[in-house]
Amino acid sequence: MRARYGVPLGITAVAAAGLLYSAGFEARSFRLRRVTIPVLPPRARPLRVLQVSDIHMVSGQRKKQRWLRSLAGLRPDFVINTGDNLSDPEGVPEVLDALGPLLEFPGAYVFGSNDYYGPKLRNPARYLLEKTQGRHGLNGNAPAVGVVHNPWEDLRDGFDAAGWQNLTNTRGALKIDGLEVELTGLDDPHIRRDRYEHVAGGPSSSADFSMGVVHAPYLRTLDAFTSDGYPLILAGHTHGGQLCIPFYGALVTNCDLDTDRVKGLSRHTAEGRASYLHVSAGCGTNRYTPVRFACPPEASLLTLVGKE
Repeated sequence: MRARYGVPLGITAVAAAGLLYSAGFEARSFRLRRVTIPVLPPRARPLRVLQVSDIHMVSGQRKKQRWLRSLAGLRPDFVINTGDNLSDPEGVPEVLDALGPLLEFPGAYVFGSNDYYGPKLRNPARYLLEKTQGRHGLNGNAPAVGVVHNPWEDLRDGFDAAGWQNLTNTRGALKIDGLEVELTGLDDPHIRRDRYEHVAGGPSSSADFSMGVVHAPYLRTLDAFTSDGYPLILAGHTHGGQLCIPFYGALVTNCDLDTDRVKGLSRHTAEGRASYLHVSAGCGTNRYTPVRFACPPEASLLTLVGKE
């Protein structure tokens, strides 16, 4: 009996324990990533930017809501929301409530595909298949049919009413202690809503500092921002790989970005120029795959400092 059933039962037990850990503990083990980035003019006073991303709110996620509200205690200079706030058509009031204390600070946002459309149940192995075939989102795949339409207009109206700037294929600006901060945003490239031609031309000469903001870090958008001279780009979407292998890392990014840059700070080069890229691993999951492994949910506190 041991010879025939011992190994399969042992594998089953380990798999069950891993599932219990990744869904019951790690997916709710919220962290704060702290990063310092030298992109401001020399001798400028540091700016603290809180990046929240990929909340994927499902009605009733009280622990996530409490954690998001607690982030206001960081007292950031401004907040950047890089999209995918929803994973439930009923989640808008809870997103706005959870972000309520942060809405008191200056901020800006872009949307991701899950703000517009509800997720569909799919085999996670398809992400690996699509990676090998170079297909991601609508970039090579057929358009989704029969999807749930989320009430993104209500989310937009709530953010706008609080004074956050909508960066959907447009530019915005914040003035922080006399420093002119320019924000250039794109709609989600994952579903081909990005229109870089609407914002092309690079940073404004009147701005002290400019950054690019986008939900999904597709290479075409990173190349465009970098070649136009933006020193910093913020993105989300990847979930940090979501299910990672310890001591190895992510298997997929759900876009054409390489897995070495699936989360955190890195560099991106294009046409002889270089930008800092920060990708948030986000703090949520698709409602149909509510698990994380070796990749805890996070928000990021970015301290922007003067260039040496």
